[in-house]
Amino acid sequence: MTRKRAFFAVAAAAMISMTTPGQTPQTPHKWAIVIHGGAGVIERKNMTPEAEKAYRAALDKVLQTGADVLAKGGSSLDAIEASIELMEDDPLFNAGRGAVFTAAGRNELDAAIMDGKTLNAGAVAEVTRTRHPISLARAVMEKSPHVMLIGSGADEFGADHGLEQVDPSYFFTERRWQQLVKALKAKGKPIPPRPAGAPPEPKEPISFLQPDELPAAAWPDESQTHKYGTVGVVALDRDGNVAAGTSTGGTT
Repeated sequence: MTRKRAFFAVAAAAMISMTTPGQTPQTPHKWAIVIHGGAGVIERKNMTPEAEKAYRAALDKVLQTGADVLAKGGSSLDAIEASIELMEDDPLFNAGRGAVFTAAGRNELDAAIMDGKTLNAGAVAEVTRTRHPISLARAVMEKSPHVMLIGSGADEFGADHGLEQVDPSYFFTERRWQQLVKALKAKGKPIPPRPAGAPPEPKEPISFLQPDELPAAAWPDESQTHKYGTVGVVALDRDGNVAAGTSTGGTT
């Protein structure tokens, strides 16, 4: 492995608590959820108003999804899995379908989850075919004697346990591919072939986080521009159980 991986990151987007109607003030059943859609700081000056609006809308949807699970009495693990699955399906985030590329031109996905009630944990790394790595991490925790599985063996375990498998090209996004191309060019490194199954290269360059008028040579250092997106959720359910999970594509 040639890139750094972070399984746990600390950031908060929102917290919610609720008392069920009819409960007495002495016995409130409270729940809470904290989400983050990116480890690191994405400054407003480096994104368009449209990009900021898209991120906020996506995070609102994720937050409400987790909150709905908890409000209905669901477990903290269920809330985490449902919330992170949404972010893994959203190209805005560096997780699942939106993950950054390795220097070899591959999307390699990592995820981890931990149950505060039992202190059990599960993790996966270098996953390339399981659509939802967070669900795979949970399966490792609950359905195997292991704490971590990696690579093709992790994907095979997911397939054996009924988790949806996809072609690696499913995780491709043009924005992340262009980030890799720019990073490799800046370092004088070879650019790998465009992944099999990826759509044709667009005729016009794309820009999302960086302003269109900013030339490639003037982009901030790679360490400041290509690590955003690792997602995470911490949840407290009505039974008082806390759990945490995270999912990431690593670093460009």
